[in-house]
Amino acid sequence: MGRDNDSYLQAFVLVGFSDRPRLEIILFAFVLAFYILTLVGNAAIILLSIMDTRLHTPMYFFLGNLSFLDLCFTTSIVPQLLWNLWGPEKTITYHGCVAQLYIYMVLGSTECVLLAVMSYDRYVAVCRPLHYTVVMHPRLCLQLVTVAWCCGFLNSFVMCPQTMQLSRCGRHRVDHFLCEMPALIAMSCEDTMLVEAFAFVLGVALLLVPLSLILLSYGMITVTVLRIRSAAGRKKAFNTCSSHLTVVSLFYGTIIYMYLQPANSYSQDQGKFLTLFYTIVTPSVNPLIYTLRNKNVKGTMKKLLGCSPQISINCK
Repeated sequence: MGRDNDSYLQAFVLVGFSDRPRLEIILFAFVLAFYILTLVGNAAIILLSIMDTRLHTPMYFFLGNLSFLDLCFTTSIVPQLLWNLWGPEKTITYHGCVAQLYIYMVLGSTECVLLAVMSYDRYVAVCRPLHYTVVMHPRLCLQLVTVAWCCGFLNSFVMCPQTMQLSRCGRHRVDHFLCEMPALIAMSCEDTMLVEAFAFVLGVALLLVPLSLILLSYGMITVTVLRIRSAAGRKKAFNTCSSHLTVVSLFYGTIIYMYLQPANSYSQDQGKFLTLFYTIVTPSVNPLIYTLRNKNVKGTMKKLLGCSPQISINCK
């Protein structure tokens, strides 16, 4: 607290896209549209998974948690972003920046581990279908989700204080549209090698380890699917896993590219658009990816909309 005491609690300026005023107007409409889709889509999945007893399965328990994460994840970022895009004011208070960084890192880290948990669920469903209900019992599902949340909080409580305690020598302009760890580290005027080393180690633990478990699960799933003789059986197994694999590819692809590189090689312009993609676009398309081919979800939605079999043609 003694360092930079005169500017330690000063508000930050989120530069964002302020150097492209015309682009800000387009981005405002873009972000608002995708935020509404995120709210509606993920809230619908949570509601459906609670109301329909047919969806009281491990898969939808994990999917409901993922939807809750996505709702909180985008809500911790988008309102401030919309405010900055709409008007000339680009500031965020020091405590607001700290809160955003903590929430952002907790939820992002938790989602990394949760996606690995969901891949294990798909492995059991495809490779051990007869034992699925025995293996994936409610207690285990709750324990796996708890582990995912604990990993998220642990990462945030380790990295956020180290990031915010770096000396900034009066600098308060964040070259990003949110308080993100690489951008805040890049602002520092002191040697950040130790902080970057911590970030890299935790990045490996929370990105590459879950990703390795996901790849291992899908490797074993692939072996099992190749042993299925019927084309219909292989197609069913593929449909069971395709949604999760698509979401994993979208999420992990951008995250790994951004966080497993040194801060001095971090391109802010490139980072802004990549962050915009996985914080705004990915959470909005997740509900579509998971429910597009799911007959149970479609049936439940029609039921909630009041569609009877006689008029179901109007609900398609």
